[in-house]
Amino acid sequence: MYKAFKNHIASQLGFLRKGKLLIAISGGLDSVVLTHLCSQINLDVSLAHCNFNLRGDESDGDESFVLELAEQLEMEVFIESFETETYAETQKMSIQMAARELRYNWFEELAKQLKFDFILTAHHADDNLETFLINLTRGTGLDGLTGIPSVNKNIVRPLLPYSRETIERYAKEKKIKWREDSSNTSTKYLRNRLRHDVIPVLKEVNPQLLQGFDKTLNNLQDASNVVKESVDAVKERVIERIEGDVVTYDVSEFKKLSNPRPYIFEIFKEYGFTAFEDIYDLLNAQSGKQVFSSTHRLLKNRGGLILTVINLASTETIEILEGEKVIETSFGTLLFEEVNTVSKTSEKEIFVDAKTLRFPLEVRGWKGGDLFYPMGLQGKKKLSKFFKDEKLSLLDKEKCQLLCSNGEVVWVINYRADNRFKVTENTNRILKVTLQG
Repeated sequence: MYKAFKNHIASQLGFLRKGKLLIAISGGLDSVVLTHLCSQINLDVSLAHCNFNLRGDESDGDESFVLELAEQLEMEVFIESFETETYAETQKMSIQMAARELRYNWFEELAKQLKFDFILTAHHADDNLETFLINLTRGTGLDGLTGIPSVNKNIVRPLLPYSRETIERYAKEKKIKWREDSSNTSTKYLRNRLRHDVIPVLKEVNPQLLQGFDKTLNNLQDASNVVKESVDAVKERVIERIEGDVVTYDVSEFKKLSNPRPYIFEIFKEYGFTAFEDIYDLLNAQSGKQVFSSTHRLLKNRGGLILTVINLASTETIEILEGEKVIETSFGTLLFEEVNTVSKTSEKEIFVDAKTLRFPLEVRGWKGGDLFYPMGLQGKKKLSKFFKDEKLSLLDKEKCQLLCSNGEVVWVINYRADNRFKVTENTNRILKVTLQG
C-alpha cells in the first residue's frame, strides 16, 4: 500500500508536497495509517485531535495515544477538548452533528491561525459507499450520489481510493497500533447499521462491490457534469438581472422549458430551498406570493421571481438612548449631532426639534397601519399610501425603516421626515440625524 499511496500522491495530489498539512486524527485505524504513510513519504504534517468527552476514560485514552504517536513520529500535535453533549443540547442538534460541527470549526480555525494549507482526513472507499447509501435512503439529488470529493476547498482525502480491508491489512503487516472506538460497534446510528448489517451482505453478493461502485461514481460524476452544463445554459436564459444580492428570474423563460422542475431544483438548491414544488407553483401564482428557505426568499412579482437574502432589518428593533451619537444598524450607520443651524436636507439627513423627542427612540421596520405627517404636505398619510404614491417596489417597501419617538414616526428613513418634529422659529435645540452607508 505504501507504494500505491506514494504514487497516488505524486499523480493526483502532488500539491500536498509543497503544503503545510494538518491531519485530523482520532486514534482509529484510518487516521493512524494515514499519519504513518504521510510520515514515510516525508510530507510536512502536524496532527489535530478532538476529545469529545463522550466515552469517559476511552476518550482520554485516545488522547493519550495520539500524544504518544506524535512523540514517536516527532510531529507537532494539537489537542482540543469539547463539551459535546452541552453543545448539542444548546444548538438543538444530534450528538453526531454537534461533533462534526465542533471538529471542522476547530480545524478551520487552526488552519487560519497557523497557516496550514490543507486539512487531511482519513475517509476511505468504504466511507464513500456508506455516504452514498445514506444519501440514497434519505432521498437526494444527483450531487448526493456522486460520492465524497477527494478535494473540497482545503479539505483533502488521500485514502479515498483504498478499502478499509486494504488499510487494515497494511496496518497489521507493519505492526501499526491503533485505537478501537467502542461506539463504532453500536447499530443505533444509521452509518453503523449500514456498515455492519447491509454492506457485508452486498459484498457477499458481489465481492468486487467497491470496484463496481467506483465505476458507478465515475459515471454519476460524468452525468453531473453534463447536468451542470445544461443548468448553466438555462441560468443564462432565465436570469433577467442581478443587482447586488437581488437576482430577478424571468418566469416566461422557465415556462418555455419542457420540464422546469429539475432546473428549479438545480438552480435554487444552493440557496437552501427544499419546497421545490412550491417554487414551481410560483410560476403561475399572483404577485406577492413567496417561498422561503432559512436564508433566502423567492417573491413572485409580475413576470419575475425575485431572489433576495431574508431581510433581517425588517424584524429588528433598535433602542436609542439620549446622548448616543453613533448607532450601527444592518442597513447603515445613524449619526446624531446637535447643531446650531439647519442646512439643506436630503433623503439621508434630517433636522428635528430635539425638545419634541421622547427617549429612548426606536428604529424598526414599518407595519400595516403605520401613518405619519409627511414634511411639506398637509395632514397625515398612511405609509402604505405613501409608498404607493412614491412607486416603491415590494422589496423597497420591505426594507423601509422608521425612526420613532414614543411610537410616532419621526423619519421614514431614506424618504421623508415627519412634520410634527420639524425645526421652527421657536426651536432652541436642533438635532441633526444622518444615515451613512
